[in-house]
Amino acid sequence: MREILSVVGAWYAAGAPFGLATVVAVSGSAPRGPGAAMAVGPGDEVVGSVSGGCVEGAVFDLAQEVVTSGEARLHTFGYSDEDAFAVGLTCGGEITLLVRRVSAAEDPTFGRVVESVAAGHPVTTATVIDGPAPRGATLAVRPDTATCAPTTPPGAPTAAAPGILGTLGSPGLDAAVAADARGELAQGATGLRHYGPDGERREDSVAVFLHSYAPPPRMLVFGAIDYAAAVARIGDFLGYRVTVCDARPVFATPKRFPAAVEVVVDWPHRHLRDTATDDRTVICVLTHDPKFDVPLLVEALRRPAAYIGAMGSRRTHDERMRQLREAGLGAAELSRLRSPVGLDLGARTPEEVAVSVAAEIVALRWGGSGMPLTATTGVIHPPHPSG
Repeated sequence: MREILSVVGAWYAAGAPFGLATVVAVSGSAPRGPGAAMAVGPGDEVVGSVSGGCVEGAVFDLAQEVVTSGEARLHTFGYSDEDAFAVGLTCGGEITLLVRRVSAAEDPTFGRVVESVAAGHPVTTATVIDGPAPRGATLAVRPDTATCAPTTPPGAPTAAAPGILGTLGSPGLDAAVAADARGELAQGATGLRHYGPDGERREDSVAVFLHSYAPPPRMLVFGAIDYAAAVARIGDFLGYRVTVCDARPVFATPKRFPAAVEVVVDWPHRHLRDTATDDRTVICVLTHDPKFDVPLLVEALRRPAAYIGAMGSRRTHDERMRQLREAGLGAAELSRLRSPVGLDLGARTPEEVAVSVAAEIVALRWGGSGMPLTATTGVIHPPHPSG
């Protein structure tokens, strides 16, 4: 959904209703997970994808119907081996979509959600998909109540509490969902939750889809060389908020990097020491110089991060490991280091090396083997964690 927000936000601001299809549940092997979205807007323009191409034609038709009728629809697509020409997922599995019409009159919270995501502020949306509550009704929840007032856009129902935009039709349901939404946002999680009509925890008649927009994960690239420029480009493409840092001002110039990339002139270990990281942060050490690498890696390997990779030959790696041990790092800390950086793709150019680094990051994130699919067995798209 995040990747289409700028386009659908422009439709919304222009007052043009559009059909929005969102994956709310998956089972088995499915190419896109919960939260994936496709929208059909003015002039039948289409953005986004819900299945990688399997059912997009049918979803286009469904979205057009919903825009015309104004009635939200819940639809499930699965694999059909009885009819080879049936509209379904050719890869197997099953996806359930909520398709609804979005406009300022019907969803006054949507514009505020777009603004929050664009500004990098965390927000969770909660949408009723089934049960004795208005299907398609949406609630938006932000964690910092001090910055949320006024919470209710003009014409919207009164919010249940500070930090809540919109309503699902019941104050009790709003309160229960908002509490869960804040918990989901802290974890960056997305998925279905069930409640009673007034938010009762032990009932499951109302199905609500929670979609968390946590700030983008960070990618910290150290060493403003040509390889760093390529890694920064692919990091931006993958949705990371990228920072490139180098102590040498002649190399750390913004014109050498994409416009969205932050460029910092500072000693790498000092910059990292003053930068917050978490379990989603990616750290790429490309300086290839011990006076930068060693103090930087000592700092990096002692803090939370999803991936820590360092460039260099095997000889450089062996010498670097010796120096890191001398600096006091233990086996558990050193085991986190991905060095030499990247997967073995036979890469030569900076762009090819960036692809190998990105491939290793993705494989580590999702538990991929890094092997060619022709050499593996089993499902290609494992079940999504939130499905």
